Amino acid sequence: MKQVQSNLVIMGVAGCGKSSLGAAVAAAAGAGLIEGDDHHPDSNRLKMQQGIALTDIDRAGWLDTLVALLAAQPRGQVLTCSALKQAYRQRLRTACPGLRFAFLDLSRAEAQRRVAARAQHFFASSLVDSQFDTLERPDGEPGVLTLDATLPLTALTDLVHAWWLKETSDV
Repeated sequence: MKQVQSNLVIMGVAGCGKSSLGAAVAAAAGAGLIEGDDHHPDSNRLKMQQGIALTDIDRAGWLDTLVALLAAQPRGQVLTCSALKQAYRQRLRTACPGLRFAFLDLSRAEAQRRVAARAQHFFASSLVDSQFDTLERPDGEPGVLTLDATLPLTALTDLVHAWWLKETSDV
């Protein structure tokens, strides 16, 4: 199996399918998986459970942790992370040269529907609007693949895996 030569972030708003796609792409590529939600401090989880949107200050420590995890694995890792702002993505890129992003694009209504349907998750559905308010789309940024998050998981996995291999073959 051909190995990827960089790390990949699966990004987007809550409910877009980051965790499912991240796990599927990591398995397809024989790569490690870093589930970003697993690294939120308890204070962030409590805020989100209570329907309180995270601030840049709240996200700073979480991003520090994710940066350290990526930097410790110079290639072949899949990270699931909302990466909503360009500054967050740039911070990840600075720590991990050659980093690629797969952006799962989803409508506000579909994100709301999906988040409301999740039974066992700490993220309150009332926060979906704040995700869209915070989102700075990565349109035009280098190393970004934008995908329709409503496509079947198998199709998304195939598209991301093929793109990631192609994008990183010369890294």
